[in-house]
Amino acid sequence: MTRRKGLSAEDSELWAFVTREITPLKRRRRKPAVAKAATKAAETLPEPAAAPAKPPVKPKSAAGRPAKPPAAPPMPPIAPIDKRERRQVVRGTRAIDARIDLHGMRQAEAHGALRGFLAIAQMRGYSMVLVITGKGGGGGGDMAFSGDERGVLRRVVPQWLRMPDLRPLILGFEEAHHGHGGSGALYVRLRRIRRIGER
Repeated sequence: MTRRKGLSAEDSELWAFVTREITPLKRRRRKPAVAKAATKAAETLPEPAAAPAKPPVKPKSAAGRPAKPPAAPPMPPIAPIDKRERRQVVRGTRAIDARIDLHGMRQAEAHGALRGFLAIAQMRGYSMVLVITGKGGGGGGDMAFSGDERGVLRRVVPQWLRMPDLRPLILGFEEAHHGHGGSGALYVRLRRIRRIGER
């Protein structure tokens, strides 16, 4: 492999741009020869024998057993959506704050989109959102998929909502009314973020 000699005009211009605000480091002063000799002598001397290290002391509980690390806080429970609130959403007296349509996305894309959507919705103070998964099965035009392969998001989104990365964001979820998508959509009730000073 041969090396190019010098920089092209474009590279020189780029280099000048990058280095225009750089100040060179100050040169270090050389140590006198005496200090160098002392350093060399110190390197050749054997190190004093170190005292044997004591094993670290493990904290013990009152009964003399090793203390256990504190347990992780329990995951918040998922509860069904209140009947009164669901009725209000179905009738339109209670608005759905936001909606996301995952229909047609691949699983990895849909999971990332759902996570981002729920986090933003919670930060904005939304309490009820609609997640559209699609029913799968659909128009029957594509027979390349078996019945098991269709409706994947419809099947996996409820599992995702129970997972540790999404569970802290939600209070509960359930299948939507047929007017909002039926079995191809979910009402998701979001957990409120407690503001500083709130009880």
